[in-house]
Amino acid sequence: MPRGCATMRLMGRDKSKYDLIVIGAGPSGMMAAGRAADLGARVLILEKKKRYGKKLLLTGGGRCNITNAEFDVRAFLEHFPESKQFLYSTFSKFSAKDTFTFFEKKGLPLVVEGRKRAFPETQNAEDVLRVMREYINKNGVEVKTGVRVASLEAKDGKVMSVKTSKDAEYFADNFAIATGGLAAPETGSTGDGFNMLEKLGHTIVPPTPNIVPLTTDESWVHNLSGLTLSFMTIRFIQKGKAKVKKTGKILFTHFGVSGPLILNAAREVVKLLEKGKVTASIDMFPDTQENELDRRILNLFDKNKNKLVRNVLPGVLHEALSEVVLKFPYINLFDREVNSVTKEERKRLVKKIKNLTFEITGTLGFDKAVITDGGVPPEEVNFKNMSSKIYPNLYLLGDILNTNRPSGGFSLQLCWTTGWVAGTDAGTHLETKSPSGIMEQI
Repeated sequence: MPRGCATMRLMGRDKSKYDLIVIGAGPSGMMAAGRAADLGARVLILEKKKRYGKKLLLTGGGRCNITNAEFDVRAFLEHFPESKQFLYSTFSKFSAKDTFTFFEKKGLPLVVEGRKRAFPETQNAEDVLRVMREYINKNGVEVKTGVRVASLEAKDGKVMSVKTSKDAEYFADNFAIATGGLAAPETGSTGDGFNMLEKLGHTIVPPTPNIVPLTTDESWVHNLSGLTLSFMTIRFIQKGKAKVKKTGKILFTHFGVSGPLILNAAREVVKLLEKGKVTASIDMFPDTQENELDRRILNLFDKNKNKLVRNVLPGVLHEALSEVVLKFPYINLFDREVNSVTKEERKRLVKKIKNLTFEITGTLGFDKAVITDGGVPPEEVNFKNMSSKIYPNLYLLGDILNTNRPSGGFSLQLCWTTGWVAGTDAGTHLETKSPSGIMEQI
């Protein structure tokens, strides 16, 4: 409905009561508020931070990985392995393709990079936030910042109002929780929504960090900080068995390992750590058999018999890694000449290159997690309109839901989709009192 009709729809309605109150001005909250207001709803956003949108600015390293350009809904939802059966109806109403259309119509073209990751053409998350702010402002959304919601007040299976930490109370026909999970708490995601929902009787699956770097105490790993390995296989081993196996890019850091491969394996590793010790094993030549790698190194050695091993091995292995491997006590070839290396020593070297191990001690926690698991289980949500099955006038958005997914734009798309679907529902089913006092559906 054109925005010009909104005033007519507000006539006769209680001016002290909103059609929709959204708690949290993150991506899903802004989308829900803007969409509902565009359809004529009177909308209020309550945001506890003085300046909203900080988490959006952090995504994609400040470039904003706005979505993933997988336009087939079923294929897209394969990245939500534990909740895809719940999400199909929701994503059928607003998909990744719709996200492209939404932003491009607002003057922000998107570009697609590796793994179908989509970014604004400007490569600047500030532009995404600008578009969303313009969207809610243009449609007349009222935003109150620096307001912390303390509780949701409910009666007879319906949320009636929200109370703030300063005892202010706001009333509405509908409410939306868009407070996020526990990732990056400095942006305002501190679990407030979980606490409110638990008090209302919702189940809350305990949050755990997801898409988060892994830590180790091994100093040699720390010393490789900044080194990226483009095609490696890493196995996470527990009690002698490889429980998780991933192949891709690995980044060594001053605390452990990171990069897309590690981030997307973190959830499974965290679950393993709950059961005991976990050892990581990196195969630096995953497409090369051990005997073939041995032949390559033997040929290299035969051509450089009078040189130091440390000056020769970089012909096969990255120089920084060569130095690390050659200095291991059970290898100890750093100061040796090639012609002094025995067959047994060379084979030990090959085995180590194919099996570079270190113990995983944990993760960087909620502070550095891109997202967190945990939240309201899908069984308690009506995904046709993103409402609570316990309180039909309460919408549950984005990271408030317990949905596991990888990095690559999937989390933001969950926010855009759930926000749009909830906002559409809230803006479509507006009620007003006619002069005769009879409730009319508009």
